[in-house]
Amino acid sequence: MDSLLLPVADEDGAPFWEYAARGELRVQACAAPACGALRFPPRPCCPHCQSFESEWRAMSGRGRIWSYVLPHPPLLPAYAAQAPYNAVVVELAEAPHIRLVGNVVSGPDAPLDSVDPARLRIGAPVRAVFAPVSPELTVVRWLLER
Repeated sequence: MDSLLLPVADEDGAPFWEYAARGELRVQACAAPACGALRFPPRPCCPHCQSFESEWRAMSGRGRIWSYVLPHPPLLPAYAAQAPYNAVVVELAEAPHIRLVGNVVSGPDAPLDSVDPARLRIGAPVRAVFAPVSPELTVVRWLLER
């Protein structure tokens, strides 16, 4: 059976994945005293002030669905077995300009098809959960808030 596509951590983004493995949603921020801008995806230089100083700030894990799609048909066999599933873009509550891609599921270890697509809507509140998908990788997924 084919496997699901997994993110690949690069040097700039490695801390994101390390925090996710600990069940923390953190976003890179400029550490320059006069800036402090949050940024995602992670990168070495602040796009606002060009500082190379950075830190990782904890987020609440709350957000809302900014966009979503139900892929038809799935392009890879490993995904076809889980159809119909969703792919969502979530804007973070603390920083709506930061959007993360993931899946809405019924629980951290639930399959990608565990939420009825009819329950999804733009603006729906969600919260982050963390799903280990391999011994080396934990991904952020989303639960619908009631």
